[in-house]
Amino acid sequence: MDVNEYIESGILELYVYGLLTEQENLEISKLAQENEVIATEILSIEKAVLQLSSSFSPFLSAENFEKIKAKLELKHGKVIPIQRKSGSSALIGWAASLLFLLGAGYFYFNWKQTSEQLIVTGNDKTKLEETVVDLEIRNKSTETALDVVRDENNTVVALAGQAVAPQSSAKVYWNKQSNTVYVDATGLPEPPEGKVYQVWALKLTPLTPTSIGLLEGFQNNGSRFFSVENAAGAEAFGITLEPAGGSKSPTLEQLYTLGKV
Repeated sequence: MDVNEYIESGILELYVYGLLTEQENLEISKLAQENEVIATEILSIEKAVLQLSSSFSPFLSAENFEKIKAKLELKHGKVIPIQRKSGSSALIGWAASLLFLLGAGYFYFNWKQTSEQLIVTGNDKTKLEETVVDLEIRNKSTETALDVVRDENNTVVALAGQAVAPQSSAKVYWNKQSNTVYVDATGLPEPPEGKVYQVWALKLTPLTPTSIGLLEGFQNNGSRFFSVENAAGAEAFGITLEPAGGSKSPTLEQLYTLGKV
């Protein structure tokens, strides 16, 4: 029989999809071993099935996938005649194949859309949670600042700008009963990268500076309100600009604000 007519009959597609009888499968398998053209055509169909299954459907069973994959390793060789399958059977095979691929593609599309929607929803939830946490932190910081400002037990020390930054200012709220010290740094410019403001408690005679803290996280502190260490015995307060991590003694050339108790 003519090999081209045999190929065009559709029987090889039915063979690849496993829709033939056991006897027909044996006949085609034997034919593929003896006929290089038939073997090549089967190989081409199997590769097409694998490519379509991989790109459209995550639901192709492992058993069928491995069965088709194993057939790709067959060695094929020459022709013997075989009874041709009817055109109606070929049509049924192609229709079944088309329905399979369309169904797989539909389920894959819905699965992908659902997965993407879950990712978007998860990201939105994370952003909302982060916003809520940020607002809670800001509210707590604002409440703390208001409590400090309103506390009549606080000694308020105004710090004026110095030569390096005449327009700068700050306030220190010192509660000698609770031994707490807060700094309102809204009058200070944002420090350059790699720099940090350092707060000093000063005794004036002789001049003895003691570091009581760094105003770290300045850029992220919207209220510019900071808690520092106790300033026992302080007679004045000063704020200098120092390298990140602070200094053991104040850099007087970078003295931004100063004020006496």
